[in-house]
Amino acid sequence: MLVEALTHRSWCADHAGVSSNERLEFLGDAVLALVVTDHIYAAYPQMAEGQLAPLRAEVVRAETLADLAVELQLGKALRLGRGEEASGGREKQSILSDAMEAVIGAVYLDASWEVLIDLVRGWLADRISGAAEGPGIRDFKTRLQEYCARSGFDAPEYRLSEKGPDHAKQFLAIVYMNGEERGRGEGRSKKQAEQAAAASTWQTLDSEAVAVGTGAAS
Repeated sequence: MLVEALTHRSWCADHAGVSSNERLEFLGDAVLALVVTDHIYAAYPQMAEGQLAPLRAEVVRAETLADLAVELQLGKALRLGRGEEASGGREKQSILSDAMEAVIGAVYLDASWEVLIDLVRGWLADRISGAAEGPGIRDFKTRLQEYCARSGFDAPEYRLSEKGPDHAKQFLAIVYMNGEERGRGEGRSKKQAEQAAAASTWQTLDSEAVAVGTGAAS
């Protein structure tokens, strides 16, 4: 199974009857998300959903997985076709991150759940803690403000509403960029609600950037 996880589709084009790692990549993507979600949910009980989701996205993004693959020297073990080999495929971020997900999928199939969790957490623990403590996770309002300035947008606008009795107020913040609603967040204070809304907006921007192939909005 591990050999298949390291087999790029370009190798299959040169070797008939060989399976690529694409199915394992699909499986590994889902397994990785679950392992990371389970870990950060337990490790950061103080974080709201609006902070947990971007933290997970930061950890499982292609750049992070490609860096991990480089650290593990996964590129040396890849099976690539002649064309991909000649064009530097062993250093390509997309190939490395896909292979990393495929390896995780292979481990999921071949080993116990406990072994998988220990392995993935061992690989990503420092990256998770670093992302959780970094300003990108803690202060999405600043991050969003900087993004708007770089992109030529107006400064993000936060519209607040509240509900509940005075002793248990709940605030809702909605982020507008150039007049368009881009994210929502709730919290026990105005500041917490705005941070959650900014985090939700950042996650949306990051997903849109990935969808068009430009990478994360950072």
